Amino acid sequence: MSKLVLRNIGKAYGTFDAVKDFSLELAQGEFVSLLGPSGCGKTTTLRMIAGFLPPTSGTIELDGQVISSPSGVIPPERRRMSMIFQSYAIWPNMTVGQNVGFGLEVKKVPRAEADRRIAKILEIVQMGPLKDRYPAELSGGQQQRVALARAIVVEPEILLLDEPLSNLDANLREEMRFEIRRLHDEFKITTVYVTHDQSEAMVTSDRIVVMNKGRIEQVDAPHTLYGKPRSRFVAGFIGRTNFVERDGQTFSLRPQAIGLSAARPAANGVEAEIVDRAYLGEHWDYQVKPLGETKSLRVSTGPNTVYALGSRVWLEIDPAAMVRVE
Repeated sequence: MSKLVLRNIGKAYGTFDAVKDFSLELAQGEFVSLLGPSGCGKTTTLRMIAGFLPPTSGTIELDGQVISSPSGVIPPERRRMSMIFQSYAIWPNMTVGQNVGFGLEVKKVPRAEADRRIAKILEIVQMGPLKDRYPAELSGGQQQRVALARAIVVEPEILLLDEPLSNLDANLREEMRFEIRRLHDEFKITTVYVTHDQSEAMVTSDRIVVMNKGRIEQVDAPHTLYGKPRSRFVAGFIGRTNFVERDGQTFSLRPQAIGLSAARPAANGVEAEIVDRAYLGEHWDYQVKPLGETKSLRVSTGPNTVYALGSRVWLEIDPAAMVRVE
Protein backbone atom coordinates (compact mmCIF):
# COMPACT_ATOMS: atom_id res chain seq x y z
CA MET A 1 0.00 0.00 0.00
CA SER A 2 1.24 3.49 -0.88
CA LYS A 3 2.13 5.84 1.95
CA LEU A 4 0.52 8.99 0.53
CA VAL A 5 -2.05 9.06 -2.27
CA LEU A 6 -3.52 12.09 -4.04
CA ARG A 7 -6.53 11.09 -6.14
CA ASN A 8 -7.69 13.60 -8.75
CA ILE A 9 -7.37 16.50 -6.36
CA GLY A 10 -8.20 20.00 -7.47
CA LYS A 11 -8.34 23.47 -5.99
CA ALA A 12 -10.51 26.11 -7.62
CA TYR A 13 -10.95 29.78 -6.78
CA GLY A 14 -14.13 30.75 -8.57
CA THR A 15 -13.57 29.90 -12.22
CA PHE A 16 -9.79 29.66 -11.82
CA ASP A 17 -8.29 26.19 -11.33
CA ALA A 18 -5.08 26.56 -9.30
CA VAL A 19 -4.74 22.75 -9.33
CA LYS A 20 -6.73 20.39 -11.50
CA ASP A 21 -7.02 16.60 -11.72
CA PHE A 22 -3.75 15.97 -9.83
CA SER A 23 -3.04 12.30 -9.04
CA LEU A 24 0.11 10.96 -7.41
CA GLU A 25 1.15 8.04 -5.19
CA LEU A 26 4.23 8.09 -2.95
CA ALA A 27 5.85 4.95 -1.58
CA GLN A 28 7.10 4.73 1.99
CA GLY A 29 10.41 6.59 2.27
CA GLU A 30 10.23 8.16 -1.19
CA PHE A 31 11.46 11.70 -1.91
CA VAL A 32 9.30 13.46 -4.52
CA SER A 33 9.69 17.05 -5.71
CA LEU A 34 6.97 19.25 -7.16
CA LEU A 35 8.78 21.35 -9.75
CA GLY A 36 7.50 24.15 -11.90
CA PRO A 37 7.39 27.92 -12.49
CA SER A 38 5.68 30.40 -10.19
CA GLY A 39 1.92 30.04 -10.29
CA CYS A 40 1.91 26.42 -11.50
CA GLY A 41 0.09 25.12 -8.39
CA LYS A 42 2.91 23.36 -6.57
CA THR A 43 2.63 25.26 -3.27
CA THR A 44 -1.16 25.01 -3.38
CA THR A 45 -0.78 21.23 -3.74
CA LEU A 46 1.65 21.12 -0.79
CA ARG A 47 -0.72 23.15 1.38
CA MET A 48 -3.54 20.75 0.58
CA ILE A 49 -1.32 17.83 1.63
CA ALA A 50 -0.49 19.66 4.87
CA GLY A 51 -4.15 20.32 5.62
CA PHE A 52 -3.96 24.11 5.38
CA LEU A 53 -6.26 24.16 2.34
CA PRO A 54 -9.27 21.92 1.59
CA PRO A 55 -9.46 20.46 -1.92
CA THR A 56 -12.47 21.37 -4.03
CA SER A 57 -12.32 17.93 -5.64
CA GLY A 58 -10.61 14.59 -5.10
CA THR A 59 -9.14 13.02 -1.95
CA ILE A 60 -5.81 12.76 -0.12
CA GLU A 61 -5.03 9.53 1.76
CA LEU A 62 -2.36 8.71 4.33
CA ASP A 63 -1.80 5.00 5.01
CA GLY A 64 -5.16 4.26 3.38
CA GLN A 65 -7.11 6.78 5.49
CA VAL A 66 -8.76 9.77 3.80
CA ILE A 67 -7.37 12.91 5.44
CA SER A 68 -8.68 15.49 2.95
CA SER A 69 -11.75 15.72 0.76
CA PRO A 70 -14.25 18.43 -0.18
CA SER A 71 -16.45 17.23 2.68
CA GLY A 72 -13.82 17.44 5.42
CA VAL A 73 -10.16 17.93 6.34
CA ILE A 74 -8.20 16.46 9.25
CA PRO A 75 -6.37 19.50 10.71
CA PRO A 76 -2.60 19.86 10.26
CA GLU A 77 -1.74 19.12 13.90
CA ARG A 78 -3.35 15.67 13.63
CA ARG A 79 -1.67 14.60 10.36
CA ARG A 80 1.66 13.32 11.69
CA MET A 81 3.42 15.67 9.26
CA SER A 82 6.16 18.29 9.60
CA MET A 83 6.48 21.28 7.31
CA ILE A 84 9.48 23.53 6.63
CA PHE A 85 8.60 26.95 5.25
CA GLN A 86 10.59 29.28 3.02
CA SER A 87 11.12 31.63 5.98
CA TYR A 88 12.22 28.74 8.29
CA ALA A 89 9.80 30.07 10.98
CA ILE A 90 12.19 29.53 13.87
CA TRP A 91 11.48 31.56 17.01
CA PRO A 92 13.98 34.37 17.66
CA ASN A 93 13.50 34.33 21.45
CA MET A 94 14.39 30.63 21.75
CA THR A 95 17.82 29.01 21.59
CA VAL A 96 18.69 26.40 18.98
CA GLY A 97 17.96 23.62 21.47
CA GLN A 98 14.66 25.15 22.52
CA ASN A 99 13.56 25.63 18.91
CA VAL A 100 14.39 22.03 18.04
CA GLY A 101 12.67 20.68 21.13
CA PHE A 102 9.48 22.73 20.85
CA GLY A 103 7.53 20.04 19.00
CA LEU A 104 8.56 17.42 21.54
CA GLU A 105 7.32 19.68 24.32
CA VAL A 106 3.97 20.08 22.58
CA LYS A 107 3.74 16.30 22.26
CA LYS A 108 4.59 15.97 25.97
CA VAL A 109 7.60 13.74 25.34
CA PRO A 110 9.32 13.00 28.71
CA ARG A 111 12.19 15.41 29.42
CA ALA A 112 14.95 12.78 29.41
CA GLU A 113 13.77 11.31 26.09
CA ALA A 114 13.40 14.80 24.60
CA ASP A 115 16.92 15.78 25.64
CA ARG A 116 18.29 12.58 24.11
CA ARG A 117 16.51 13.17 20.81
CA ILE A 118 17.50 16.85 20.66
CA ALA A 119 21.16 16.03 21.27
CA LYS A 120 21.11 13.29 18.63
CA ILE A 121 19.48 15.35 15.89
CA LEU A 122 21.71 18.37 16.56
CA GLU A 123 24.74 16.13 16.18
CA ILE A 124 23.38 14.74 12.90
CA VAL A 125 22.79 18.22 11.44
CA GLN A 126 26.17 19.40 12.75
CA MET A 127 24.69 21.96 15.15
CA GLY A 128 25.54 20.39 18.52
CA PRO A 129 28.09 23.04 19.62
CA LEU A 130 25.56 25.80 18.82
CA LYS A 131 22.74 24.45 21.00
CA ASP A 132 22.60 27.51 23.24
CA ARG A 133 22.82 30.16 20.53
CA TYR A 134 19.88 32.28 19.37
CA PRO A 135 18.76 32.51 15.71
CA ALA A 136 20.17 36.03 15.31
CA GLU A 137 23.63 34.58 15.99
CA LEU A 138 23.32 32.01 13.18
CA SER A 139 24.01 32.13 9.45
CA GLY A 140 21.27 31.37 6.94
CA GLY A 141 22.56 27.85 6.44
CA GLN A 142 22.66 27.24 10.19
CA GLN A 143 19.08 28.49 10.55
CA GLN A 144 18.07 26.08 7.78
CA ARG A 145 19.69 23.21 9.70
CA VAL A 146 17.73 24.19 12.82
CA ALA A 147 14.49 24.13 10.81
CA LEU A 148 15.36 20.68 9.43
CA ALA A 149 16.26 19.36 12.89
CA ARG A 150 13.02 20.69 14.40
CA ALA A 151 10.95 19.06 11.63
CA ILE A 152 12.70 15.68 11.85
CA VAL A 153 13.05 15.32 15.64
CA VAL A 154 9.31 14.73 16.10
CA GLU A 155 9.60 11.68 13.78
CA PRO A 156 6.86 12.67 11.29
CA GLU A 157 5.23 10.27 8.84
CA ILE A 158 5.55 12.89 6.09
CA LEU A 159 8.04 15.75 5.68
CA LEU A 160 6.92 18.74 3.59
CA LEU A 161 9.34 21.42 2.37
CA ASP A 162 8.21 24.63 0.63
CA GLU A 163 11.07 26.35 -1.26
CA PRO A 164 13.37 25.88 1.78
CA LEU A 165 16.58 27.08 0.09
CA SER A 166 15.35 30.14 -1.79
CA ASN A 167 16.74 32.60 0.79
CA LEU A 168 20.29 31.23 0.66
CA ASP A 169 23.15 32.33 -1.59
CA ALA A 170 24.13 30.12 -4.54
CA ASN A 171 27.02 28.27 -2.90
CA LEU A 172 25.13 27.57 0.31
CA ARG A 173 22.08 26.48 -1.66
CA GLU A 174 24.20 23.90 -3.46
CA GLU A 175 25.63 22.63 -0.16
CA MET A 176 22.19 22.35 1.46
CA ARG A 177 20.76 20.34 -1.47
CA PHE A 178 23.17 17.55 -0.63
CA GLU A 179 22.52 17.98 3.10
CA ILE A 180 18.77 17.53 2.62
CA ARG A 181 19.37 14.38 0.58
CA ARG A 182 21.83 13.07 3.18
CA LEU A 183 19.27 13.52 5.95
CA HIS A 184 16.62 11.82 3.84
CA ASP A 185 18.86 8.83 3.23
CA GLU A 186 19.47 8.58 6.97
CA PHE A 187 15.87 8.89 8.22
CA LYS A 188 13.91 7.62 5.16
CA ILE A 189 10.97 9.95 5.84
CA THR A 190 8.47 10.16 2.98
CA THR A 191 9.10 13.66 1.63
CA VAL A 192 7.36 16.15 -0.66
CA TYR A 193 9.61 19.04 -1.71
CA VAL A 194 8.42 22.14 -3.57
CA THR A 195 10.88 24.09 -5.70
CA HIS A 196 11.17 26.12 -8.89
CA ASP A 197 14.88 25.24 -9.13
CA GLN A 198 15.45 22.22 -11.36
CA SER A 199 18.96 21.65 -9.95
CA GLU A 200 17.54 21.27 -6.43
CA ALA A 201 14.96 18.80 -7.67
CA MET A 202 17.52 16.80 -9.66
CA VAL A 203 19.91 16.46 -6.69
CA THR A 204 17.39 15.63 -3.98
CA SER A 205 14.63 13.60 -5.61
CA ASP A 206 13.77 10.00 -6.33
CA ARG A 207 11.06 11.29 -8.65
CA ILE A 208 10.12 14.74 -9.93
CA VAL A 209 6.61 15.94 -10.71
CA VAL A 210 6.82 18.69 -13.34
CA MET A 211 3.78 20.97 -13.08
CA ASN A 212 2.42 23.56 -15.49
CA LYS A 213 -0.75 25.62 -15.08
CA GLY A 214 -2.09 23.45 -12.27
CA ARG A 215 -1.59 20.15 -14.05
CA ILE A 216 1.04 17.41 -14.14
CA GLU A 217 3.18 17.46 -17.28
CA GLN A 218 5.36 14.44 -16.41
CA VAL A 219 6.40 12.33 -13.40
CA ASP A 220 9.70 10.47 -13.64
CA ALA A 221 13.15 9.93 -12.15
CA PRO A 222 15.49 12.91 -12.74
CA HIS A 223 17.59 11.20 -15.41
CA THR A 224 14.48 10.09 -17.31
CA LEU A 225 12.98 13.57 -17.25
CA TYR A 226 16.19 15.01 -18.63
CA GLY A 227 16.89 12.33 -21.20
CA LYS A 228 13.33 11.55 -22.32
CA PRO A 229 11.07 14.57 -21.84
CA ARG A 230 7.57 13.92 -23.13
CA SER A 231 6.59 17.51 -23.85
CA ARG A 232 8.14 20.71 -25.13
CA PHE A 233 7.47 22.31 -21.73
CA VAL A 234 9.36 19.62 -19.80
CA ALA A 235 12.29 19.65 -22.24
CA GLY A 236 12.62 23.42 -21.89
CA PHE A 237 12.15 23.55 -18.12
CA ILE A 238 14.52 20.70 -17.20
CA GLY A 239 17.93 21.97 -18.25
CA ARG A 240 18.71 23.75 -21.51
CA THR A 241 17.78 22.46 -24.93
CA ASN A 242 17.38 23.26 -28.61
CA PHE A 243 14.10 22.69 -30.36
CA VAL A 244 14.63 21.42 -33.88
CA GLU A 245 11.80 21.13 -36.41
CA ARG A 246 12.07 18.24 -38.85
CA ASP A 247 9.40 16.67 -41.09
CA GLY A 248 6.55 18.33 -39.22
CA GLN A 249 7.81 17.15 -35.83
CA THR A 250 9.56 18.92 -32.94
CA PHE A 251 12.69 17.40 -31.39
CA SER A 252 14.63 18.31 -28.26
CA LEU A 253 18.42 18.35 -28.70
CA ARG A 254 20.58 19.10 -25.65
CA PRO A 255 23.51 21.54 -26.13
CA GLN A 256 26.07 19.04 -24.83
CA ALA A 257 24.83 16.40 -27.30
CA ILE A 258 26.16 18.43 -30.24
CA GLY A 259 29.80 17.97 -31.21
CA LEU A 260 31.72 21.09 -32.20
CA SER A 261 35.00 21.01 -34.14
CA ALA A 262 37.07 22.83 -36.74
CA ALA A 263 37.38 19.67 -38.88
CA ARG A 264 34.52 18.14 -40.80
CA PRO A 265 33.27 14.96 -39.03
CA ALA A 266 32.99 11.64 -40.82
CA ALA A 267 29.19 11.62 -40.61
CA ASN A 268 26.24 13.86 -39.78
CA GLY A 269 28.31 17.02 -40.22
CA VAL A 270 26.69 20.45 -40.49
CA GLU A 271 28.76 23.56 -41.26
CA ALA A 272 27.94 26.53 -39.03
CA GLU A 273 29.15 29.93 -37.84
CA ILE A 274 29.81 31.07 -34.25
CA VAL A 275 27.41 34.00 -33.69
CA ASP A 276 27.71 34.42 -29.91
CA ARG A 277 29.53 32.89 -26.98
CA ALA A 278 29.75 33.03 -23.17
CA TYR A 279 32.50 31.66 -20.95
CA LEU A 280 31.00 30.16 -17.78
CA GLY A 281 34.13 28.74 -16.17
CA GLU A 282 33.26 25.06 -16.38
CA HIS A 283 32.18 25.28 -20.01
CA TRP A 284 31.69 27.50 -23.04
CA ASP A 285 28.14 28.26 -24.13
CA TYR A 286 28.14 28.89 -27.90
CA GLN A 287 25.38 30.13 -30.18
CA VAL A 288 26.03 28.65 -33.62
CA LYS A 289 24.03 29.17 -36.79
CA PRO A 290 24.06 26.41 -39.43
CA LEU A 291 24.83 27.90 -42.83
CA GLY A 292 21.66 28.69 -44.73
CA GLU A 293 19.50 28.51 -41.59
CA THR A 294 17.85 31.40 -39.74
CA LYS A 295 17.76 29.82 -36.30
CA SER A 296 20.86 29.30 -34.15
CA LEU A 297 21.63 26.38 -31.83
CA ARG A 298 23.14 26.36 -28.36
CA VAL A 299 26.22 24.16 -28.01
CA SER A 300 28.16 23.43 -24.79
CA THR A 301 31.86 22.55 -24.90
CA GLY A 302 34.68 22.10 -22.42
CA PRO A 303 36.51 25.20 -21.12
CA ASN A 304 39.49 24.61 -23.40
CA THR A 305 37.48 24.47 -26.63
CA VAL A 306 37.75 28.09 -27.76
CA TYR A 307 36.39 29.57 -30.99
CA ALA A 308 36.26 33.24 -31.97
CA LEU A 309 33.08 34.98 -33.03
CA GLY A 310 32.50 34.54 -36.75
CA SER A 311 34.52 31.31 -36.91
CA ARG A 312 33.36 28.58 -39.28
CA VAL A 313 32.93 25.28 -37.44
CA TRP A 314 31.37 21.88 -37.96
CA LEU A 315 28.54 20.46 -35.90
CA GLU A 316 28.20 16.72 -35.37
CA ILE A 317 24.68 15.72 -34.46
CA ASP A 318 23.82 12.23 -33.30
CA PRO A 319 20.26 11.43 -34.45
CA ALA A 320 19.81 9.21 -31.37
CA ALA A 321 20.22 12.30 -29.14
CA MET A 322 17.17 13.95 -30.70
CA VAL A 323 14.03 13.29 -28.63
CA ARG A 324 10.63 13.93 -30.13
CA VAL A 325 8.37 16.08 -27.94
CA GLU A 326 4.75 17.09 -28.22
